[in-house]
Amino acid sequence: MALTYQQCLQAVQVVLASGSVPTLVGEAGIGKSALVADVAQQRHAKLFTTVVSLVEKGDLVIPVPPLTSDSFIQTAHYGRLADVQFGYSHTLVSLIQYAEAHPDDEIIWFLDEFNRGTQAVQSELMNLVLQRQINSLILPQQVHLILAENPDATMRGFASSHYGVTPGDAAIADRTTRLVLQADTPTWLAWARAQVNGQPRISPLVTAYLTENPGDLFTAPTSDQEDADLQPTPRAWARVSRLLRELEHQDLLGTTAVVRELLVGNLGATVGTAFAGYVQTKRPTLTVTQLYTQDAAVTTFQTLNPAQQQRLLTQCLQAVDTWPLTRAANAERFTQLLMLCAPDGQFAVARTLAQRPGLLEALYQQVQTTTAVSQLYAVLTQIGKRSSQIEV
Repeated sequence: MALTYQQCLQAVQVVLASGSVPTLVGEAGIGKSALVADVAQQRHAKLFTTVVSLVEKGDLVIPVPPLTSDSFIQTAHYGRLADVQFGYSHTLVSLIQYAEAHPDDEIIWFLDEFNRGTQAVQSELMNLVLQRQINSLILPQQVHLILAENPDATMRGFASSHYGVTPGDAAIADRTTRLVLQADTPTWLAWARAQVNGQPRISPLVTAYLTENPGDLFTAPTSDQEDADLQPTPRAWARVSRLLRELEHQDLLGTTAVVRELLVGNLGATVGTAFAGYVQTKRPTLTVTQLYTQDAAVTTFQTLNPAQQQRLLTQCLQAVDTWPLTRAANAERFTQLLMLCAPDGQFAVARTLAQRPGLLEALYQQVQTTTAVSQLYAVLTQIGKRSSQIEV
């Protein structure tokens, strides 16, 4: 039976405490790496990660000859590196050095994508997992190993798995504890809504959509899907969140075709198209540039709901360096749009404007010379007086 994120987190702690090695099994992007990072944080352990699928045969066992001064390259801006002609794992070197320097600290070595490495690579790593030794090197006792694998058709419950994996040796399966991780929407949403640097970790558009459609956090692909190679995962939704914020920053959320293709390219056609429609419904289809340059934008602005109107005017305030309100045409259009908002929205926008350093003072300095700016300042004053009367 599969475990939720929190259940799997608890189970990994139990396995480690018992002296065994946990193997996390789950679809790509479902949160295995994030879970291991949380385990390390909870245990105050130093985390090292090796992506086994990127390891070549011999990387851990081919001896490296002693290096001379000629073996090192000093770059102008990026530090010093060794020009080594033989393979080795720098992660393992760093891990041992850290263990010697911090003998009382726990270390977690995360072997990610274990069953996507070749059979030869898995064989080399087997001694580390089973015997905690490779050649003459013995892993310090403070090192805990955690493996992660993608599903393969030999595993119970994954008969239709499509991953290109190399099934692990039976000895590995017999000496590790397999924990199957499943998508856990409530836990992911709580993580996504947490504040980071003054804003939610994940775009509110994403969390609002997944609150209404929790099953779309993760969709396992099936062979008959048109876009079986793409499906929503927690990792894909995090990428989508970053894309949405960049689209907003570049005033491109109104470019329907671009938004749709970006979302489909991360979430697949089915969920990507559905979410693109949701974005169009919940977000204004206007940009700041369109508001200031197209007369037809005023008519479209009137069709938006109060929250969308307020959001657009807030974006205008964020773009005052490009579209200054001290310019007559901009002040006139901003005043026109502000008067179309509901009273609550007018007050919210006016308060945001007043909180921008120097903006209100700049408007006041133009009151005597620019009629449109004078009208905007008068409207802001009226909104302030009205709100004060309501509070009294």
